[in-house]
Amino acid sequence: MPNSKPDFKIPHATCIVFLMAVRMKDIAKDLGLSVVTISKVLRNHPDIAEATRERVLKRVRELDYQPNLMARSLVTGRSYLIGLVVPTVLHPFFAEVAMALSSVVTKRGYSLLLASSEEQPELEAREIQQLMARQLDALVIASCATDTAALEKLARNGSPYVLIDREIAGLAAHFVGVDDIEAGRIATEHLIEQGCKRIAHLRGRDTSTGNKRHDGYRLALHKHAIEYRESLVVSSPWVDIDGIRQGTEAIRKLLAADAVPDAVFAYNDPMAIGAMRAILDAGLRIPEDIALVGCGNLHYDGLLRVPLTSIDQHSAAIGERTAQILLQLIESKTPPQPASVILSPSLIVRASSQRKPTL
Repeated sequence: MPNSKPDFKIPHATCIVFLMAVRMKDIAKDLGLSVVTISKVLRNHPDIAEATRERVLKRVRELDYQPNLMARSLVTGRSYLIGLVVPTVLHPFFAEVAMALSSVVTKRGYSLLLASSEEQPELEAREIQQLMARQLDALVIASCATDTAALEKLARNGSPYVLIDREIAGLAAHFVGVDDIEAGRIATEHLIEQGCKRIAHLRGRDTSTGNKRHDGYRLALHKHAIEYRESLVVSSPWVDIDGIRQGTEAIRKLLAADAVPDAVFAYNDPMAIGAMRAILDAGLRIPEDIALVGCGNLHYDGLLRVPLTSIDQHSAAIGERTAQILLQLIESKTPPQPASVILSPSLIVRASSQRKPTL
């Protein structure tokens, strides 16, 4: 019976080369350094001499070395992954926080994974569970949850996490955000100083940010003996994922009412932009007929018909401070106790509210 297998012959001149992946220990041996030193350089560890760092990085580039992340995880017990769960990845505030956070942690060898809760507590809990199933080293969460079950589970499992933007009452957790009562107060007081008396508030959800900015609004009215009127407060359910449309609809409701406002403080900049659209479409002037202040200072000025006065939440600083806490939680032998970092907001005055000349 004939042999059905093909008869392969390798010509004498043929040379078969098996390319082996470059390993960390190969670089260490080549440079006469320890594997620990090479690892520290690749993780941008601070206790390496600059000359040694440059030597190692030069050789890494020459050899096009790619770390074996799975092997590194087995040795260190870390995945070098950090999760960020936010109401939406499209909101400029959360995007700016993510960029600042990523810029810090990537220098230490970590990667950032993003997930969106779409303001749904059940989806948020599911995203947290799925991210932790990937053995993430830590999580950052801007939570929409009305209870603490998912976060308490993280704590029981020893999983480090930091809350941003939104605090949760009764939960002992690291938090980084802005003083939201002060944000509401200084926005409203600015409008009062411009001579406004009927100041509307486009309110956020029933979260710490929404409630505290509303509290600051009320404090400013009370301080200046201006009556608080429920008819001038419009609550919206999807302020972070559909803010522009929510702001437009809120202003249309106010303009259809008997007491038209002469000023508006919006929970965030997207709502303020929607409000601006509705005010101008109604043939009214900003700020002459209705002055307007947003919150976030998200740099839309070049795109808007009227540059928007806003409260600067220092989104980049929130991301950077969060990253510093995360790295301590992950890398310190004695992680810090839960604490809050509260940043002071700043008023950025532009044309949308400026009825009186600045001094």
